[in-house]
Amino acid sequence: MGKIMIINASPRAPKSNSRQYAELFAKNCKLEAEYFCVTKTNHPDLCHEVERFSDILFVFPLYADGIPVTLLNFLKAMEAYAPKKKPVISVLINCGFIEPQQNNIAVKMIQLFCKKNGYPFGSILKIGGGEAILSTPFQVLVKAKIKKLAASITKEKYQTLQVTMPLTKKMYLKASTGYWENYGKRNGITKEEMATMKIEEESSP
Repeated sequence: MGKIMIINASPRAPKSNSRQYAELFAKNCKLEAEYFCVTKTNHPDLCHEVERFSDILFVFPLYADGIPVTLLNFLKAMEAYAPKKKPVISVLINCGFIEPQQNNIAVKMIQLFCKKNGYPFGSILKIGGGEAILSTPFQVLVKAKIKKLAASITKEKYQTLQVTMPLTKKMYLKASTGYWENYGKRNGITKEEMATMKIEEESSP
């Protein structure tokens, strides 16, 4: 029986949606799983741990149509500290767009890393509307896909999966706009202030 290393590569890992997705995966995975977060200083330690596992699941959000710099820097470390026995790498990625295919480029970046460095590539789960879906009734859809992801890795029958909320783009945009306007209001920020390019006042002494 294999063993899976779940790596949260979100820049805000302890408070991230990726943490929630990682917890759901671990709950549904029949393989023994251990959870880790990428930090600026733990790359060598994590690379040393890799040899204990048959599989790695990278869990992370989409950043500017690609992987976050947190993960990019860790992949560079994995090149420098390559294990003798390389685990199968799978991906669970979420984005704020409703279309899960917005994650495609980031997935291809991981696939290219695997190809160049000799890591077998496993399964993929692409989540659209990932910042919101867990707080809606549609969470049942993403939980079902995470269960399928876990089964595909456990059985070594790797799949490409995707899930999103069954909403039109217009409905999603309206709902997300309302969410951010209310979020700003709770923090004393107006709609007009949120629309400006100036994100903070100069505060130098």
